Amino acid sequence: MTKKNRIESDGAKLARGGRPSGLKPGREELVRLYADESRSIREIAEIFGSKKDTVHYWLKKYGIFARNNASRSRLRNISLGEIEKKIRELGIRGYARELGVAEGTVRHHLKVRRAKITA
Repeated sequence: MTKKNRIESDGAKLARGGRPSGLKPGREELVRLYADESRSIREIAEIFGSKKDTVHYWLKKYGIFARNNASRSRLRNISLGEIEKKIRELGIRGYARELGVAEGTVRHHLKVRRAKITA
């Protein structure tokens, strides 16, 4: 059995030709690690002994969309009146801590929402 035809126990094959890049991840294995187990691209690269760019390449090649790192602020779902009420009670810093966001995020939402009302 040659090195390039050997199948590893985790379902990945050794890459052929070019620069040595560790194991070639199979589609099912990538879906399991990336989508089901929510592992990071760096963790997956470490598992396969390759670089994160290689994992990105295979995700794209298999049609697996990369997760978005940005998350929406919790303040988007809270009315302006409720935000202002809580700020009067706790202050901006206290309310930001309660929500688990930065003070600047609370200030930004106040500024943007008040501008929308006056516009």
